Amino acid sequence: MPSRRFTEINESFACAHCGQAVLPSSSSCRNHCPHCLYSVHLDIFPGDRSANCGGLMAPVDVMYRSNKGYQIVHRCLRCGHESRNVAALDDRDQPDSLEALLAIMRAK
Repeated sequence: MPSRRFTEINESFACAHCGQAVLPSSSSCRNHCPHCLYSVHLDIFPGDRSANCGGLMAPVDVMYRSNKGYQIVHRCLRCGHESRNVAALDDRDQPDSLEALLAIMRAK
């Protein structure tokens, strides 16, 4: 069984869902849009770019874990894969939208 790996990729991109410009994270690696919270299914392990899917990953839930804080649960609209990504509420340059997080939480 392979061990979990983390490949650091922190670059700007245009969101495939809303089209907004997304800056690199000031505190970690950016893997979702801070405006609409959508992601793209690119990775098997964080940052490895090994998934062949490329589907949009919708933010479907928000959970809280004491050791990681708020996490966005993403579900791929193409293949159904789910993953969790830490919310970047404290990013100094482009924090995640608190309003978008709250909207997901209210929808549950």
